[in-house]
Amino acid sequence: MQVAEKKRKLPHLVTALPGPKAKEIVQRDHDVVSPSYTRDYPLVAKTGRGAVVEDVDGNTFLDFAAGIAVVATGHCHPQVVAAIQKQAAELIHMSCTDFYYEGMVELAEKLAAIAPGKSAKRVYFGNSGAEAVEAAMKLARYHTKRDKFIAFHGCFHGRTFGALSLTASKAVQRKHFGSLLAGVFHAPYPNTYRGAYGVRPENASADALAYIENELFKRLCDPSDVAAIFIEPVQGEGGYLPAPAEFLQGLERLCRKHGILLVADEVQSGMGRTGKWWAVDHAGIEPDIICTAKGIASGMPLCAVIAKADVMDWKPGAHASTFGGNPVCIAASLATIAVLEETAIANCAAMGEFISRQTAGWRERHKSVGDIRGKGLMIGIEFVRDQKTKEKAPGIRDHVIESAYKKGLLLLGAGENSLRLAPPLVIDEEQADFAVRTIDECISEAERSL
Repeated sequence: MQVAEKKRKLPHLVTALPGPKAKEIVQRDHDVVSPSYTRDYPLVAKTGRGAVVEDVDGNTFLDFAAGIAVVATGHCHPQVVAAIQKQAAELIHMSCTDFYYEGMVELAEKLAAIAPGKSAKRVYFGNSGAEAVEAAMKLARYHTKRDKFIAFHGCFHGRTFGALSLTASKAVQRKHFGSLLAGVFHAPYPNTYRGAYGVRPENASADALAYIENELFKRLCDPSDVAAIFIEPVQGEGGYLPAPAEFLQGLERLCRKHGILLVADEVQSGMGRTGKWWAVDHAGIEPDIICTAKGIASGMPLCAVIAKADVMDWKPGAHASTFGGNPVCIAASLATIAVLEETAIANCAAMGEFISRQTAGWRERHKSVGDIRGKGLMIGIEFVRDQKTKEKAPGIRDHVIESAYKKGLLLLGAGENSLRLAPPLVIDEEQADFAVRTIDECISEAERSL
């Protein structure tokens, strides 16, 4: 990159979108790549620095998706790149299934130290969020000798068969895959905007807890058969919905009462994205198991299952992964955590507050904005046709995403009708202000045209 390009923090478009090279690559992709991938718009990325991505035609974009909340420290953070390069020159793979290396121990110690609560912790390493969830499911069954699970409507825990059995986000994710894991039950998520089944949003927490106790436990599964309850403290795919602190606290009490493990899926909400290390930290609870991935290694494939030491009691051979805890990924994670500790988490909290202030009046100014919620840089904006009826308006959300792309801002949707803001945690105020102003403009355009 030239000097001017290195300093560029905001979009700069030099061709119509998509550009000629992007069009060519999209067509080649169409011919040979699995059609199961979802692509909202034809961005063909070439390079990334911080929160800026350049495509193959030389257009630069401000990235408020961060690789689906993955590049927490931004694209190609110099500390992370240096750690990857150094480790790749020393040792790329040995497999922690059979051998030891110090970096893995160091990272496990670090994750145990930043995990919620005072209980001793142990850590299992894998490659992806879905793998973390699968491992947590197996560990929960192994430890409790029980076989049932509870998850929540709107949740997304992954696409492998066990994780998909928990997932209750979109029917298309389950369609044509046949019978999934038996013994999985779902409860309403405490949606404080819509309430349980569209009623009593002010009682969302109490209603969701009551459903578990009075419906699931009395009619469908005895609590003594339930190994674990899986909860996203902030639902990702479900619309960037935060669970209220009182709900998470009540869920923890319910689990303790019945000897059920509480599993926090922090694959998307963890590693500082909400302005604290973990989203559950805002509620002051200590899950028995935490699943983390995405932001843990700034784009390298790594996940971790952090469990109370007395819960992670499985024996050698019970579960393992050839590539989990790869030395290069471990090095990237250690560097990522250092950046998060030094500046990025504090910056995330500050930029989240800035965006919240800048968008505070949007519900009054925009008839299509039904709800703005979230913590840190995990912010959801829900679009409706009518603020009183709360009729969902996915068309407006989709229009905003497409329009923002054409202005150089990269966004993703969440749920049926919500927009997610999940930029790298290293954005500055100028970038946050540009994103807010651009989205504001795109909403106005959508309201005029739809």
